[in-house]
Amino acid sequence: MRPSALAAITVLLATPAAAQVEVAPLAAPDYFSLGARDTGLPADLWRDSSGGMASALIPLIGARPLTPAARDLAGRLLATAAVGPGDAGRDPAVAAARIQALLALGRPRDAWAAAERAAGPATNPALAEAVAESALIVGDDDRACRIAEDLSVGRGEVYWLRLRAYCEARGGEGVIAQLTLTLASEKQRDPVISRLIGAVIAGAGDPGAASVRNGLEYALSRRLALDVAAAKGASPGVAAMIAGPPPAPTDASAGLAGRFIRPEGREAEFDALLRQAEAADAKARPRYQAAVLIAVALGGVPTAEQRAVIAGFTAPQGGAASGRLLALDLAADAGLKGETALVALAIVADAEGRPRPADYAPMVSALRRVGLTDAAVAFAGEAFAALQVE
Repeated sequence: MRPSALAAITVLLATPAAAQVEVAPLAAPDYFSLGARDTGLPADLWRDSSGGMASALIPLIGARPLTPAARDLAGRLLATAAVGPGDAGRDPAVAAARIQALLALGRPRDAWAAAERAAGPATNPALAEAVAESALIVGDDDRACRIAEDLSVGRGEVYWLRLRAYCEARGGEGVIAQLTLTLASEKQRDPVISRLIGAVIAGAGDPGAASVRNGLEYALSRRLALDVAAAKGASPGVAAMIAGPPPAPTDASAGLAGRFIRPEGREAEFDALLRQAEAADAKARPRYQAAVLIAVALGGVPTAEQRAVIAGFTAPQGGAASGRLLALDLAADAGLKGETALVALAIVADAEGRPRPADYAPMVSALRRVGLTDAAVAFAGEAFAALQVE
């Protein structure tokens, strides 16, 4: 061995361990950074928000009814590409709940934006199913099939057996597809799925009517060139794809709520509303009193005399849980946009989409205080309309 080579080896072996290259584990991906960037909400949406709050409340959003204003806020909140709330932003279960909520809100393209590049679905069945459903609904069957093939946990569940049977059938593996479909049917019978996958396997004959209850049925019906628009019972995500782009949301700022946001004329509007509340008969008075409270939440500033009148209001109390209201107020006081919006949405979800008039005032106030003015106006406009106050 040449002296120079020997010297090099000696130096290498003598290098202290501390000087050697250290390999640090990669940080878990932030799933919330995937999504849309044109929602009107800021990139710091979730800054300092509670990860535990997000983990607990996001699953509610897609599972319970919401009002139109709440649906719009929920869709924009969950679609926004922004660093997520604490550890929840790196939790695949929360990522799955976010994607499924967007599908339930009828926002399949936003769901796909949050799902398309999500890491780790092969080891998390909940995330894998959310990504696969999104892929099937937007027409990326290849991606859905890759997920089904790569899945390492829960492969024997009926959802994955059915999806693999479809993927095998579309790949020309009819015999294997039939065996997989038989396994799925032994776990859970579903004549519709069996009929559609069977038609793809056969490649001929009458496949029957389209079915669009979920992403897989929609993909099967599309592949068989069936009339999906005529099918009933579409899931919200599928229904949105069939219907096409949604109409623009109604601009609530044109009504009474919008007039209270604008400084000019606010004092006169508030005075007129309070006079209506005082003049109303016993039956109508609670409605107008609730409207006055919402006007204050929007930024109306009563005079000393008006405060005395408001102190005597007897409008019925709201139905929101005290813990929700305290969490809402704490989040708003801290300026936490995402958390404030999420708790407001939870209050609406708790009420199954029918919050009491008195519950609107704290939600409107909190949303306005954290700068989500358009959402505050939309919530207030919705409340004014329900109260029949213009």
